[in-house]
Amino acid sequence: MLKCPSAASEAHPRRSRLDDEPALQENTPIFQRIKDYLVAQIAAGTWKEGDVIPSEQALVKQFGVSRMTVNRAVRELTADQILTRRQGSGTYVAQQKYQATLLEIKSIADEIRARGHAHRSSLQQLERVKASELMAKQFDLPAGHTLFHSVIVHFENGVPIQVEDRWANPLCAPDYMEQDYAAITPNEYLMQAAPLQGATYSIEALAAPRDIAEMLAIDTKQACLVLKRQTRSGGQVASIATMWHPGHRYQFAGSFAQ
Repeated sequence: MLKCPSAASEAHPRRSRLDDEPALQENTPIFQRIKDYLVAQIAAGTWKEGDVIPSEQALVKQFGVSRMTVNRAVRELTADQILTRRQGSGTYVAQQKYQATLLEIKSIADEIRARGHAHRSSLQQLERVKASELMAKQFDLPAGHTLFHSVIVHFENGVPIQVEDRWANPLCAPDYMEQDYAAITPNEYLMQAAPLQGATYSIEALAAPRDIAEMLAIDTKQACLVLKRQTRSGGQVASIATMWHPGHRYQFAGSFAQ
């Protein structure tokens, strides 16, 4: 029979995978650490949508904590629709369908927070690049003109839901390279630096290239919803962004009324 650990052992559980995670802080509540671990395993593809996760009893044994602690972690992830429980069967990875609106240009961080979820981002690339003839033509600039380029992965509750590959015009966004993109999104900066004058966009379904698939923690055979958007400000093209979303966990929606 499993015995519930004492308060002292609950504060300092037996060594587990949680102890091997360098990003975890000692002052993080244990139930939150378990949540972070479960979400990380889902994001990494260890458990895919529809897979059953280890039972609460197994997690109690693995992490050396009380059943109540594990139950809270699983219950909160179920409320967040990351996990789903089936009576008498177990707990499974839920199907994720995150949503974005097309009628307004919003920061993905704002959309995620509006759902009551946590947003974070990971900067993969930030560089100054001499524009190719094709890219220069899209910006209506001479070939070789400097452009700013960034690649950022956006996460919702720890799950990667968008790879944002963006080119920005230094004439509209001179301080683009100096921003802290862990604290602000490119969209949020551009809306301040280059107030929106107009935009065009297109959406298509494409198979993810290997680098995109790795950043989204999906298989290269899986289709992505790809939003390509050009924004204008002050009579110039301010930015061109290609945003990759896992097709099985994302959807676009909107409404219009006169």
